[in-house]
Amino acid sequence: MHVGKRGITPRMSDKLQRVTVLGAGTMGHGIAHVCAAAGHTTALYDVSEGAVEAGLSKVAANLDKGVARGKVTEEQKATTLANLRGDANFESAVDGADLVIEAVPEKLALKHDVLTRAAKGAAPGAILGTNTSSLSIDAIAEALPDPSRVIGLHFFNPVHIMKLLEIVVGTKTDPAVYDAAAAFGERIGKQTIKIADSPGFATSRLGLVIGLEAIRMVEQGVGSPEDIDKAMTLGYGFPMGPLRLTDLVGLDVRLHIAEYLSEKLDEGAHFKPPALLRSMVAEGKLGKKSGQGFYSW
Repeated sequence: MHVGKRGITPRMSDKLQRVTVLGAGTMGHGIAHVCAAAGHTTALYDVSEGAVEAGLSKVAANLDKGVARGKVTEEQKATTLANLRGDANFESAVDGADLVIEAVPEKLALKHDVLTRAAKGAAPGAILGTNTSSLSIDAIAEALPDPSRVIGLHFFNPVHIMKLLEIVVGTKTDPAVYDAAAAFGERIGKQTIKIADSPGFATSRLGLVIGLEAIRMVEQGVGSPEDIDKAMTLGYGFPMGPLRLTDLVGLDVRLHIAEYLSEKLDEGAHFKPPALLRSMVAEGKLGKKSGQGFYSW
């Protein structure tokens, strides 16, 4: 196994027992849920007690739904909750963690900050994962003392249901870190894909093209959001239409990623944000989180 710059060997997959998730929002609480359900001692951090409690409440609610549908037993629910704790103190949240996964907003400076701080407080050789959906893994890793420990762990919403984990490997990511991350993904019930660090990776890049084109079709009066979504769910077998998915992801998030990919990719003309997307974001129509997007929620 490669030894990092500070002489610290990243822990192997069977030693990734203690997990800390930074950010208790939509993605963060879901990531913490699946880690705890798989038997990992899991800490869920956010900047306020209220945010932490909201995240924990959502995990409990999703477990209750699983029990009601016969997908989760009462014993599994109890075990998951026993493995999970909330923490609004950063230092105690990351203390001794073998794996840290950040799920904070898509701002490079913010990701630099939380992962740099996590690297100081986590266990020696801890793996540092980022749930970014579009930012460069190399750009995130360059600010850290040991970039070889950084890897992209891109989960999908809702995390406790979606089966995919996109593992994004930076140019300096230690191969042993990838192996450990892939084994970890399998342990938490995900099917993994290995993608090289590039703008938008595989999923955001492909999904965004379809989503933006669907928005242009609404803009041009080709069809209603409902009919365009139905075209993809019934005609192509998509589990969800691209416009409903845009509402769930957040129109502001989609706009941010579109602007980023349009700038970074030479062939980025098809990532240019439609005027309709910009106007809806400006009006505060952000999708499910605001109550109004292409659909009313």
